[in-house]
Amino acid sequence: MINTNTLARPYAKAAFEFASAAQQADAWLNMLSLSAAAVQTPAVAQQLVNPALTDEQKVNVLVQICAGHIDASFSNFLRSLGSNDRLSLLPVVREQFAVLKAEAERLDVEVESAFELNAEQLQTLAAALSKRLDRTVQPKPVVNPALIGGVVIRAGDLVIDGSVRGKLNKLAEALKS
Repeated sequence: MINTNTLARPYAKAAFEFASAAQQADAWLNMLSLSAAAVQTPAVAQQLVNPALTDEQKVNVLVQICAGHIDASFSNFLRSLGSNDRLSLLPVVREQFAVLKAEAERLDVEVESAFELNAEQLQTLAAALSKRLDRTVQPKPVVNPALIGGVVIRAGDLVIDGSVRGKLNKLAEALKS
């Protein structure tokens, strides 16, 4: 049997990409929270497993419950879930959507330096990186005396090597060639 996280992931990613493109991630998270809470109530959960109802009718039940709190694009999203018999995945989709949203808004950055950086230096570095990466950056300082001086910044798959050790290595490579 397939894990619910695996089933929910493509829906969460699609919803997040759509909401981000429309700059409505917060609104979509609220609509997902509402619909996820609705499908977890016993009365609605019972309707979702009722074999007498068609997929369309199940979606209509959920849309009516959420009426006034969801927009047309979210209603279409619910219809897509319903046509694939995935309405029960809404709590997991909401959870994964929230994770994607948090990752998009904040980035943990490792700042490796030869000496301990003070709070002001970290704050200045974080502000510059936030501007460059277009996200809120949370610096995590790491001291590595082998760098001799400067810093190495690791933000996801981006590495900025401004260390003396890195410059010496580049110079050595240039001299060898």
